[in-house]
Amino acid sequence: MSTTDARVVLVTAPDQEAAERLARALVEERLAACANLVGGVTSIYCWEGALRQDSEVLCVFKTSAARLSAFEARLNELHPYDVPECVALTPDHVAAPYLAWLLAGTA
Repeated sequence: MSTTDARVVLVTAPDQEAAERLARALVEERLAACANLVGGVTSIYCWEGALRQDSEVLCVFKTSAARLSAFEARLNELHPYDVPECVALTPDHVAAPYLAWLLAGTA
């Protein structure tokens, strides 16, 4: 068991309802151990040649490296965006008890 077995995945959703729907499905399907939903996020980005500014909900998922491909595939099926954000980060440190819980939750 190593911190390289864990992933923190950032995903934005258009609203709280969509974020909760994604979080519940991905956690229930054991593709993520948990999700934190952070409302009040303002995103500024270019899309189809135009500068956009939208309110979004940031979803912070914790999953395992082994489940990341399946997580991303299912996220793409469920997400309302044409191109959903899916940025996976490898943590430098994860407390051993939490890492064990995370990995068990995605097994």
